[in-house]
Amino acid sequence: MTPGPQPGSEPPPPIPLSLYIHYPWCVRKCPYCDFNSHRSPERPPEQAYIAALLADLEQHLPEVWGRRLDTIFIGGGTPSLLSPDGLDELLAGVRARLPLRANAEVTLEANPGTLDQGRFQAYRQAGVNRLSIGVQSFANAQLEALGRIHDGTQAREAIAVAQQAGFDNINLDLMHGLPGQDRALARADLQQALATEVAHISWYQLTIEPNTAYAHQPPILPDEDLLWAIQSEGEALLEQAGYRQYEVSAYARQGRQCRHNLNYWQFGDYLGIGAGAHGKLSDPLRGEVRRHWKQRHPQRYIQEAGRPGVLAGSQQLESADRLLEFMLNALRLHQGFSPALFEARTFLALTTAQAGMQEAESLGLIEQQGDTIRPSERGRRHLNRLLQCFMPEDES
Repeated sequence: MTPGPQPGSEPPPPIPLSLYIHYPWCVRKCPYCDFNSHRSPERPPEQAYIAALLADLEQHLPEVWGRRLDTIFIGGGTPSLLSPDGLDELLAGVRARLPLRANAEVTLEANPGTLDQGRFQAYRQAGVNRLSIGVQSFANAQLEALGRIHDGTQAREAIAVAQQAGFDNINLDLMHGLPGQDRALARADLQQALATEVAHISWYQLTIEPNTAYAHQPPILPDEDLLWAIQSEGEALLEQAGYRQYEVSAYARQGRQCRHNLNYWQFGDYLGIGAGAHGKLSDPLRGEVRRHWKQRHPQRYIQEAGRPGVLAGSQQLESADRLLEFMLNALRLHQGFSPALFEARTFLALTTAQAGMQEAESLGLIEQQGDTIRPSERGRRHLNRLLQCFMPEDES
């Protein structure tokens, strides 16, 4: 066990606390998706699932007593399938059990094929103040190849209606490197996203993940040269439009970075409730970090919520795990991290990372400027190689 703070030493700054809520159902499973999502029955058991979520949260309360939530993120699946009344009940139940900071960020993932203006207004009234809309593309051929249930017109309409409903903090999820996509199509997608003037764009390359439909029947994707051309041109377009890249695939206008994801990337704490949800909690007094994850199948989750059986597993992170997981997250950020943040979040001295940092620096993958350690431009382009520097020898 790593010793906690010594008598007389200043206590470390408080670790932010977030809440992730997983909604496991979708209208249709996309062929590239490796999240814990299931095709929705005609009538999802909304009331039973909300009750299960709140019972699950109650079990965690002794672990976070006295703390406030900085952010909430409702992801999926397609959580915009929740009825407005159901979402209101859920967020009211969360607030009744765990206090939120006055400026808490509350994000809801939304699918353009499931939205109308009435829902947007109801979501705002329920307390949602940030939307993440899963556009993926504005081109109908690419949307069809991705298995999406919306078309380009519906995507544009959903964004406009959300803005009319008063949402000024909107993220668009947009993919590139899609089947049949060339530079012109990728550019057109990005230009349409930029034209909406939303606060945040998550622009990332499609990858083929194991245990997906695409893994069993891979589509033909653009080659490496074309992918590099799309990436380079897209980054330039985003920069010119005033979107600062602050993470590998995240671009934001000034002051509009996703606070929930920043907490992940800075190795903060978060509770995970819902089918298959993961969480991470720190104990500064003991110098320990523990992860937890829940039953994946929605029906099993509903049956076990509020009882010990809802927990599918938990793990106390050893020193090497904390070091690696911190680097896996913090080195995705352009700003990098400070030694003080590393020590406060991992309960390790920076010297434990010295060998990896020396290797990474010798390869030109990281740079140290004053009190900041961050990936170099080369490190950002070769992130996997950078992270290998911090893996135990038997894993690298």
